[in-house]
Amino acid sequence: MASGIINGKEIGQEIRKSVEHRVTHLKEQGITPGLAVILVGENPASQTYVRNKQKSCEAIGIFSELIKLPAEVTENELLEQIRSLNSREDIHGILVQLPLPKHINEDEVIATISPEKDVDGFSPVSVGKMMLGQETFLPCTPFGVMKLLEYTGIEVAGKHAVVVGRSHIVGKPMGQLLLQKDATVTYTHSKTKDLPSITKQADILIAAVGRPNFITKEHIKEGAVVIDVGINRDENNKLIGDVNYSDVDGTASYITPVPGGVGPMTITMLLFNTVQSAEKALTKAQAK
Repeated sequence: MASGIINGKEIGQEIRKSVEHRVTHLKEQGITPGLAVILVGENPASQTYVRNKQKSCEAIGIFSELIKLPAEVTENELLEQIRSLNSREDIHGILVQLPLPKHINEDEVIATISPEKDVDGFSPVSVGKMMLGQETFLPCTPFGVMKLLEYTGIEVAGKHAVVVGRSHIVGKPMGQLLLQKDATVTYTHSKTKDLPSITKQADILIAAVGRPNFITKEHIKEGAVVIDVGINRDENNKLIGDVNYSDVDGTASYITPVPGGVGPMTITMLLFNTVQSAEKALTKAQAK
């Protein structure tokens, strides 16, 4: 029997509808949620991601401003641009599209974004609050995965979740969010010995390793839920994940496809965070 498909497109649309209602409510009170996206250089993949983010904003009524900077921009010039956006009342979210040119320190850039506008959930303040279980902006991809599990009705509490990958953007925060929902979490990575012996214990397996078709049937136990965060291109330039879908299909109880699984959720949660930021700004203004 084929595995159940977790459709990120459909779940994302459902969440976007409720976010759109919140946008309408904010506009009725005189606030239009605003997202500023800074794009440095001419990276084609980054340009595509930014275009998709802008389109998604416009579709639900969020104001979106794109700031394009040349690849040779200095770090100081970029930081000044961020500081300027930090002080603007019409901007509720600031996103700097990564990766940045090598001469720019990404950590410095992320730390300069005001935590109140850090809708990517990458700043040290946001990460620290997430670790402590305090209210903050959650990183969009792991947040999206949690929503996929929630909307599909997959119970996390008490389950053994194995995360393959330890990046700051996905792997590490993913494990923390699962832990906060009472999963028992194991992190694995490129230095893990005998990986299949560990992944085979997973009730929920998160593949975020960035290697095409890396996870196969030998890594999966019967009935496991498999979430594929990978976005890779094969030799025909076709989009594929970290999981060999056809090999795993039928062994997993549920699986996310690539494309159409986790990808749409990342942008959806960015919209969610931006609207949440605007709501917080309104509450603050009303309290004055």
